[in-house]
Amino acid sequence: MSKVALITGFTGQVGSQMADFLLANTDYEVIGMMRWQESMDNIYHLSDRINKKDRISVYYADLNDYSSLEKLFFSKRPDAIFHLAAQSYPRTSFDIPIETLQTNIIGTANILEIIKLMRQRDGYDPVVHVCSSSEVYGRAKPGVKLNEETQFHGASPYSISKIGTDYLGRFYGEAYGIRTFVTRMGTHSGPRRSDVFFESTVAKQIALIEAGLQEPVIKVGNLSSIRTFQDCRDAIRAYYLLSLECEKGKIPCGEAFNIAGEEAFKLPEVIDILLSYSTRNDIKIQTDIDRLRPIDADYQMFDNTKIKSYINWKPEIPARKMFMDLLDHWRNEIAKGRIPLNR
Repeated sequence: MSKVALITGFTGQVGSQMADFLLANTDYEVIGMMRWQESMDNIYHLSDRINKKDRISVYYADLNDYSSLEKLFFSKRPDAIFHLAAQSYPRTSFDIPIETLQTNIIGTANILEIIKLMRQRDGYDPVVHVCSSSEVYGRAKPGVKLNEETQFHGASPYSISKIGTDYLGRFYGEAYGIRTFVTRMGTHSGPRRSDVFFESTVAKQIALIEAGLQEPVIKVGNLSSIRTFQDCRDAIRAYYLLSLECEKGKIPCGEAFNIAGEEAFKLPEVIDILLSYSTRNDIKIQTDIDRLRPIDADYQMFDNTKIKSYINWKPEIPARKMFMDLLDHWRNEIAKGRIPLNR
């Protein structure tokens, strides 16, 4: 009988690509958890398989609705859980801090508490991937590579919520023996990346300009950050490989891992790369104060030593290809008549 994998946050960039990966590389039955009103944009390509129940199905539930999660886990009993759902936009979290904290911390606690109770009742013992974020490190010291022992320094309500999520993953692993592992993924991008994130909004604006839907001015926020970039498709491969090692008992319960790209760019360099792929040569850059955060994580460089000691993994997709794929994604969306908001 095939194993069952549950993906929370199924309709997001990471969740939808996690589903693609599992369907292409495993024989898992995949359950995608989503709220009924969520956008289907990232999963339209899976609609036929979902309708035919071809190894993938949708389950409607909400992290903030304990009863819906309880019904999901009691009825489906997934063998592997990839908990990717979150209010994941750092800039937005300044406007909706309570919802961010509620969804990311209490929502994660709801899942882990249900698993704990099922484990105590009948020995239910899944592998649980808790997706934290590199944002937990916040305002890191320039010049210092971040490893798993680096002190947390929350720089947004989002990063604070992910610190709580991170600690919950460790606590439920260490205290109750749940087979959890925690990942702190650095900046990741590629096709389906939401346009609220820097490189995606730049790519989207270039595509809008090329289509004649926006004046040739790209609006940006803070450009002082230095970040590593990686393709999301590389990161989800690491998620899967870690889940296998966790299943074998080779990862201590609650262990945390950085997963980051190994190519670093100043944000103006990212703009230059994307502009080099454009069909236009008249595009200007303009700072928009509405895009600035009260506090920003200006420097994020990572040490991948730990994860490489557990799994045979390294980023394989070059950052420049990732940026090209991202721009092409927005061009294709616009060509289909899906005109994104100018934000």
